[in-house]
Amino acid sequence: QVQLVESGGGLVQAGGSLRLSCGASRGALSNYAMGWFRQAPGKEHEFVAAISRSGGNTPYADFVKGRFTISRDNAKNTVYLQMNSLKPEDTAVYYCAADRSGWEPRMSRGFYDLWGQGTQVTVSS
Repeated sequence: QVQLVESGGGLVQAGGSLRLSCGASRGALSNYAMGWFRQAPGKEHEFVAAISRSGGNTPYADFVKGRFTISRDNAKNTVYLQMNSLKPEDTAVYYCAADRSGWEPRMSRGFYDLWGQGTQVTVSS
């Protein structure tokens, strides 16, 4: 059973940066399209970014365009989310997820059937 593990969350001041990583135990992430979602307290999960199996297609939510970058290193079996110019409203638990049946990235969480445990990102003002 493939398990996803996120890391890299933490506390940062507004305007700062963090890089989240998502690795896998017992499985090759290169076989999956991958996505990042987040959930703030009292809110629903929302799509942040996704990446195709090849890494060539990377859609983003409007609220992170120009600030966040998703990437993958299939040789390291890792997917990244580089977050720059962080805002207090970016505070949330961030989850990586795998879409095991998709080649291209999809924005609906219903397509993702494997999830990590989440990593907390807190942005102070």
